[in-house]
Amino acid sequence: MLIQQPTLVINKKICKANIRRMAQKAFQNRVTFRPHFKTHQSHEVGNWFRKFGVKKITVSSVQMADYFAEDGWNDITIAFPLNILEINRINSLAKKVKLNLLFESLEVLEIAEKKLKHNVGAFIKIDTGYHRTGIPIENIEKIDQLVEGFVKAKKCQLEGFLTHSGNTYKSSSKEKIKNIYQNAINKLHALRKKYKEPFPKLIISVGDTPSHSIMDDFSHADEIRPGNFIFYDLMQSEFGVCKESNIASVLACPVVAKHEDRNQIVIYGGGIHFSKEQIQINNINCFGKLALLNEYDWELLNEFYPLVSTSQEHGIIQLDELLIKNINIGDIVAVIPVHSCLTVHQHEQFITETGKLFFKFK
Repeated sequence: MLIQQPTLVINKKICKANIRRMAQKAFQNRVTFRPHFKTHQSHEVGNWFRKFGVKKITVSSVQMADYFAEDGWNDITIAFPLNILEINRINSLAKKVKLNLLFESLEVLEIAEKKLKHNVGAFIKIDTGYHRTGIPIENIEKIDQLVEGFVKAKKCQLEGFLTHSGNTYKSSSKEKIKNIYQNAINKLHALRKKYKEPFPKLIISVGDTPSHSIMDDFSHADEIRPGNFIFYDLMQSEFGVCKESNIASVLACPVVAKHEDRNQIVIYGGGIHFSKEQIQINNINCFGKLALLNEYDWELLNEFYPLVSTSQEHGIIQLDELLIKNINIGDIVAVIPVHSCLTVHQHEQFITETGKLFFKFK
């Protein structure tokens, strides 16, 4: 396949190594490995997980749950607050698979109890410091009310407490990531003990790639749900969560213009292909990092050549006087994305390093 426009390229060998590493950690800690499939969004990649004993998965939407249910996954957690407007589609899905839903208010639970036609598993979403969604763990009164609601519930069977420590993605050191994880686990463990009498088998479900990548001890957790680790990205490598050699996806982009007076190339690859997420590296706002493409594989560079600007379709990469002479209009370059989850979501297909084309959920 000839690359003519921004094209997602992944390395199957690196992906499988990343899966193996995380699966082994889960096995050694005797916790359930329920990976989040929102990163790769692919039947083909999902099947790679099966070879490592994965039987339960996490997704981020009802539509994505449908997509993976079609491929035989029958134990699915939708890690997004229940949207009551999708209850009919949820009923269709719950008829086919073991479905877990997220709750953070008594109001939504009461509506679900009235409108659900099939039993579902339920998790109470707890905010342990990310402040995106979930009941703040300090709000015991609201948690009490919701737990009491589950005592009376018939269709929604409480499985446990679930959190996503997304604040680890903004941490500048491994030590801070470990502290965020341990703080969340300690609080959730205390919460589980509080409600042991009405629900003696509650589990703790945690999910974020940084903490699960750098930590070896998952004490008091029962289930882990990392997702980004399958591909990793520039953000993770810069924070020390992974090595650049662990990154398993790049965006291959055509060079459409050169500006040697300022040592910049323009690529066909902008915000709609990468997303607008950025990080600071060497005091530079960076949307990605250059690598050299070799057919459908890539070579990492020791030097730092950042994607310094993106508009809708355009991207601008800063080079030096030597490299810009070796890159020509019509060449294809590889760019390591800042955040692989968002970049992958922008595309309907990807190519492996062997040139095999896969389609994905869109």
